[in-house]
Amino acid sequence: MKLVVDGLGGRRDAYAYTGGKRFDASLPAIVFVHGAMHDHSVWTLLARWFAHHGRAVLAPDLPGHGQSGGAPLESVEAIADWVVALLDAAGVDAAVLVGHSMGSLIALETAARAPARAERLVLVGTAYPMAVSPALLEVAENDPYAAIDSVNALSFSTLAGKPSYPGPGTWLHGANRALMRRLQVAQTGANLFLTDFTACDRYRGGEMAAERVRCPTTMILGERDQMTFPAEARDIGKRLDARTVALGAGHSVMTETPDALQRALIEALA
Repeated sequence: MKLVVDGLGGRRDAYAYTGGKRFDASLPAIVFVHGAMHDHSVWTLLARWFAHHGRAVLAPDLPGHGQSGGAPLESVEAIADWVVALLDAAGVDAAVLVGHSMGSLIALETAARAPARAERLVLVGTAYPMAVSPALLEVAENDPYAAIDSVNALSFSTLAGKPSYPGPGTWLHGANRALMRRLQVAQTGANLFLTDFTACDRYRGGEMAAERVRCPTTMILGERDQMTFPAEARDIGKRLDARTVALGAGHSVMTETPDALQRALIEALA
């Protein structure tokens, strides 16, 4: 679905995947927010399931990612404001907010900035603070494709997760690397890797955001996550009084344990 999002100094064209169903704002809504160097495609399994089980689904490409226009936004706070504007453009009063990695920080900040519009909050593969190695940022500035390879190697806990996603036999590492490289090369005026990972590293509003969140919160974490270590989510989880679910996966929970993540999300929304 194509939308025009107002704010942030102008009007931006935006794309949101709706799970294969026509978007109906009168239905209970759920918004899936992707992480750094990703787009809506990482959510297609979950988006389709909820769209075919009574939910209005929005899985947007963030600005500068995939099919959404404009340059990538440089802070978690700015992207959270964009998500609120996206809800306005879609005619959604309130929604469940689900975010992965950088998207979890965006979902948290969105729920804090517009607490009446967040019915539930689900943070997947999260940590706070989401510190990024200075060495990785330096590599990203000089050779973003080398940085992509480093992150890709750390994103998975197995060589070939089973049953895997989107189907048995999918090469998880190769598919994730190809997605990140495609998004990087599409940005001729910006270093997308550096922009996204710097936004994660600089976000320091988590404690204040947690104080303003009013909805039930669930954290779904990969037990073998080497990007956002589960231990680094404990403090923010306590501040949010969050229920925590641990899955046998690395950082790419959506592809390594797709069925378990789907069950955990259904339970979180029950």
